[in-house]
Amino acid sequence: MIWTTKYRRKVLSEEIQSELKKYILEKQKEFEYEILEMETMNDHIHLLLDVNPDRGVSKIIGEIKGYTSKKLRERFIELRKKLPCLWTRSKFISTVGSVSLEVVKKYIEDQKNV
Repeated sequence: MIWTTKYRRKVLSEEIQSELKKYILEKQKEFEYEILEMETMNDHIHLLLDVNPDRGVSKIIGEIKGYTSKKLRERFIELRKKLPCLWTRSKFISTVGSVSLEVVKKYIEDQKNV
């Protein structure tokens, strides 16, 4: 799964990325997903999740985006000044099947090196 900041603005500093990861990790049980791999960039995030199919991927992403936006905008005032909302409405979702799980994990890990 991939989603971006509003207007693809590069507002996710190292400190904000660290908090973002913390918020995503803390909601795993409540939102019923397991993080297999995660990487954040200054304008987007990559997640590889194991999701409860009864809940639905789109619903879980909506919950993650809503929760992280609220928490980050409360903690970092500059985000409220720079953007009307933190995330775009769009998202990219793909299933792992045509390639191995290890290939996807490696791709996500390598995103910081690009």
